[in-house]
Amino acid sequence: MIDLRLLRENPDLLRASQRARGEDVGLVDSLLSADERRRSSGTRFDELRAEQKRLGKLIPRAQGEEKTELLARAGELSQAVKAADAERETANAEAGELLLKLSNVVHPDVPVGGEDDFTVRETHGEIRDFEAEGFTPKDHLELGQALGAIDTERAAKVSGARFAYLTGVGALLELALVNAAVAQATAAGLVPMVTPALVRPRAMEGTGFLGQAADGVYHLAEDDYYLVGTSEVPLAAYHLDEIIEADRLPLRYAGISPCFRREAGSYGKDTRGIFRVHQFTKVEMFSFVAPEEAENELERLLAWEKQWLTALELPFRVIDVASGDLGASASRKYDCEAWLPTQGRYRELTSTSNCTEFQARRLQVRMREDGRTRPVATLNGTLCAVSRTIVALLENHQLADGSVRVPEALRPFLGGREVLEPVAA
Repeated sequence: MIDLRLLRENPDLLRASQRARGEDVGLVDSLLSADERRRSSGTRFDELRAEQKRLGKLIPRAQGEEKTELLARAGELSQAVKAADAERETANAEAGELLLKLSNVVHPDVPVGGEDDFTVRETHGEIRDFEAEGFTPKDHLELGQALGAIDTERAAKVSGARFAYLTGVGALLELALVNAAVAQATAAGLVPMVTPALVRPRAMEGTGFLGQAADGVYHLAEDDYYLVGTSEVPLAAYHLDEIIEADRLPLRYAGISPCFRREAGSYGKDTRGIFRVHQFTKVEMFSFVAPEEAENELERLLAWEKQWLTALELPFRVIDVASGDLGASASRKYDCEAWLPTQGRYRELTSTSNCTEFQARRLQVRMREDGRTRPVATLNGTLCAVSRTIVALLENHQLADGSVRVPEALRPFLGGREVLEPVAA
């Protein structure tokens, strides 16, 4: 959530941010009004309670008519205090509810617009000319089936659309990617962590996934648990309600987890293969830093993502995501998009977001410095979303005979394999 002092001192900044996101600008004014009622009702409650305490001290010493008047006044005050308390609680609840609906403040350098209004920050790698090589590239599903690596037909029988079995070298490729990503992360000083896949509502709400993103989340109503769509959620909540000493920062983690997404609203999109699925494995980076270090940390996470994609020898570009395409928690977000030859376009493989103090305020994660506490900043960055990475690897490294070259950096994690060969029919 945003800092209420920012709301009071610079509401125009919040209005501009909401406008840039394409979200309700009136929410800012509603929250301002609710905050004023919350503060005024709190002040009235405190004044009435102070008078009530004062009377409580006078009554035992009073006599006769004076005592009768004081007792009568005490009775009136008791009712007034109850009413003020109820008004205060109502105003607090209303302000709190509105505050949870307000998205993070957009960074001033973020391009304004919708999904297609991003700006390209940089481009890396060479796009192969398959025509010059003398063959037409196959898509990842055709390659994966020939390799005995991907089985969507049996998965559809068992689980439905947007599921897959990774078999044979497909399973080995997933494990290799996870191990290689974790090896890079630990070499960079991140602490590896296998995280829970089920979380309580506070963790999901605290990271901002029960607002605009709620339709994409699986909820187990009977137990009131949520299946995570990213280990960002349990990683952000790892220090829930804690105060971290400043000299321990930054804290950096690499979460390994299954991820579950309903993919609501994606009907008809990427229905072939494993690019957009309901379940996948991911290695996610997460940082807790002092707020003044957040922008530098965003660049650091992005650099690690670029290192990873470069090691996999994938052509990719980095985009600065437009304001209307940001998640509620993100102030700024960079996506790394890999080139997919059979689609003739770049597609998102990783992303990294600066959530400033937004999540930490919700989750009550604070830092202590010079005897004072304040919220930390949180940042997240995908290192490897496995299924999408497999898509990009198969398509970009395929050979004319249907085999797939293994990037050199991945070979030690695949038992030294240099090429993945098609299996006999």
